[in-house]
Amino acid sequence: MQQNIIEKIWNTHVVERRKGFPDILAIDLHLVHEVTSPQAFQMLREKKLPVFSTKQTLATIDHNVSTTPNRENLPNPISRKQILALRENAREFNVRLFDMGSGKQGIVHMIGPECGVTLPGSTIVCGDSHTSTHGAFGALAFGIGTSEVGYVLATGCILHSPSETMRVHFKGQKEAGITAKDLILKLIQHIGVSGGRGYTIEYTGEAIEALTMEERMTICNMSIECGARAGLIAPDEITYEYLKHTDAAPKGNKWEEALKYFKSVRSDPGAHFDREVEVDITDLAPMVTWGTNPGQSSTIEGKVPLIAELHSKERALAQRAMEYMGVEPGLPLLNLPIDYVFIGSCTNARISDLRAAAEIMRGKKVAKDVVVYVVPGSENVHHQAEKEGLIEIFVQAGAEFRHPGCSSCLAMNEDKIPPKARCASTSNRNFIGRQGPGARTHLMSPIMAAAAAIAGKIVDVRGVLI
Repeated sequence: MQQNIIEKIWNTHVVERRKGFPDILAIDLHLVHEVTSPQAFQMLREKKLPVFSTKQTLATIDHNVSTTPNRENLPNPISRKQILALRENAREFNVRLFDMGSGKQGIVHMIGPECGVTLPGSTIVCGDSHTSTHGAFGALAFGIGTSEVGYVLATGCILHSPSETMRVHFKGQKEAGITAKDLILKLIQHIGVSGGRGYTIEYTGEAIEALTMEERMTICNMSIECGARAGLIAPDEITYEYLKHTDAAPKGNKWEEALKYFKSVRSDPGAHFDREVEVDITDLAPMVTWGTNPGQSSTIEGKVPLIAELHSKERALAQRAMEYMGVEPGLPLLNLPIDYVFIGSCTNARISDLRAAAEIMRGKKVAKDVVVYVVPGSENVHHQAEKEGLIEIFVQAGAEFRHPGCSSCLAMNEDKIPPKARCASTSNRNFIGRQGPGARTHLMSPIMAAAAAIAGKIVDVRGVLI
């Protein structure tokens, strides 16, 4: 029977299936961080259970960690409590921990791919919704709740029912100035923030196949922003080449054996999907959000929509979003002044993102009164940025280059955006208060954010690239 990639991975991981009940699904990799794990480890402690597979469990510190120079002193009391708890839990339960100073600490969705434990055809979970990032490698990866974190720690399995499947086909090729961030924002604008609800998405098309692994991670990362359970891309030669050079990748004959399996992880010709969506990116311009969800967006050439032009179901939400964001219907996004810039997050804090942003900022200065945070996603990226001279470019331009962590993406640390301050952000969410109480967030690509930092306003990066 012909199967799509999602069905293939799911069916090969079902431990037990009973009619009327969720499947018992085996998990290959469990990623853990300091915020959603304390209660889970406490459950194990109370029930006197060990971690089922320490080899398949990997922990790091990212959400609440300080990104300041003195971060190892744990300046935030809440952060200190969570980090110390994870260190103790990792020691007690013999779980690998990528701590600060290890050279491998970083955002949980970046360290898996960097060290090579994110593999095609695998199942991956983490107590974080953006676990779908790992789908870039042809893995079935999704976020779970805190109680589920405990269940996976104890059993190596999870109770879940298979989702419906969707194929999103990107038609056309992206042009200069258009990034993976623009592609995924265009999809979310096209189908809405609930358009993927109940589905796991496979992304296809010439534009997807041409993306690097880091760009593919950006696409899959934001699958959750259209309501999808997960999103993935079939592995190919670009995937294999990336994995081959990672530390944990199989070596020698084991690599050849693994490669044989990796190549089988793709949809069969004619495989059925419950829904098919096509997104035409021909002549696509850079995308920018104007509202308080990733679907409330436009190209840089567009304007904040008129209320009357919106579907009746969208009007009340759009009105509230405009009031919060301090924008009026019909307002052009081009030249909208900004106060802060955040280049970072599990969506866009990889070395390729920093290289692209640095090229825009090279030899220029950040606009007066604009605060710019550049936050690498991992210690590995931080080291590489230093080696390539990128940190020097950012600092000379007037940006603050910080230590690895989630930072301003979710304001769970010191890196908050002040009330009513407008931030050009490369993160994945622009919900009310996401970057700080009252903060106004405009999502965009790293090169768009870098261009905004120099101009002091939202501009079309294509004019800078000429």
